[in-house]
Amino acid sequence: MQTVSSIFSFPWIDRDIFLPLGISFFTFQQIAYLIDAYQNRTTAKSLLEYTLFVTFFPQLIAGPIVHHDDLLPQFRLKETFQLHWHSLAQGIALLAFGLFKKVVLADSFSPWVGATFDASGPLSALEAWSGALAYTFQIYFDFSGYSDMALGLGKLFRIRLPENFASPYQALSIGEFWRRWHMTLSRFLKDYLYIPLGGNRRGPFRRYLNLLVTMVLGGLWHGAAWTFVLWGTLHGFFLVAYHLWEALRARYGLRPLPLGVGWSLTFFAVVMGWVIFRAPSLERAGDLFQGMMGFHGMGAVADALARGTMPGGLGEVGALAGALGFCLFFPRSTVWCDRHLATPSWRTGALVAGAALGALLSLTEVSEFLYFQF
Repeated sequence: MQTVSSIFSFPWIDRDIFLPLGISFFTFQQIAYLIDAYQNRTTAKSLLEYTLFVTFFPQLIAGPIVHHDDLLPQFRLKETFQLHWHSLAQGIALLAFGLFKKVVLADSFSPWVGATFDASGPLSALEAWSGALAYTFQIYFDFSGYSDMALGLGKLFRIRLPENFASPYQALSIGEFWRRWHMTLSRFLKDYLYIPLGGNRRGPFRRYLNLLVTMVLGGLWHGAAWTFVLWGTLHGFFLVAYHLWEALRARYGLRPLPLGVGWSLTFFAVVMGWVIFRAPSLERAGDLFQGMMGFHGMGAVADALARGTMPGGLGEVGALAGALGFCLFFPRSTVWCDRHLATPSWRTGALVAGAALGALLSLTEVSEFLYFQF
């Protein structure tokens, strides 16, 4: 409303509105259920089943966005309500790994990110790039941790929730990135927005327009701010460019990009998007982009330490390299659990216990929950 007020010059007074945590997640679940019920794509459910679906807590505050057909059939199975030790072990392991990612890995980048994005004044290329990368990894481990914990809590109740996060920084194209990042949101937007708009059934122009509209509204889902609108619009254009390239490749028999080139372009595009996503305003995003392009000098570690925009100096540079290696080479938690918990060993137990202990020892620190605001 502030934006509308400034455009049309009418008075508007901001008011604090208190909303439940993660309201958009369970709202989307109810929208999907109501649409499917209206279109007779789902059978009638009892009040008890529906209430359990609505209040099943593991995914409510940070996803995944669970489709009713994923969850309700599991509530009808007798074995769901029977103790199963393998499911319990998977749940504990996923909960430990998710908590470790959140409070140890993601939160370690939080002071650095705040110093970069919330400060005023120009930044050197070193400061801007290191801050942008710090947020790139903070939001990765933050959301990956949420997703693991949700799946783990579900497993404790012998409920299999849909996977929501599949190593997206390993993607070789922006299309693949969106098939790996927030997978349930992508499915919701596809099924309940992109396809109803016409999908790809009305020619190439309408297909790309529908894709762009879908991504703009996906950006708005994160918040009513111009930064989120621009972030969604930017990813919409990225996806349009990707599909145009794929169409040209198919038409003229062009070779795909080399793996290194495809990954580099995708990762660069994602980092640019995260700068806009995290920046408190478009003006601050512009300042960061100017810094990343070297308009304010290349900078030095000593200067960044003095400003506080690189709190740990060279140690933080090593942390960025380690985080990138983790994202690229470590298997996602669900794959690891399927592989190692089938035949448990003392090494497996030690790793899970170590992750849990590290997370518990870090719970005394202040924790920033990024996705609770959505």
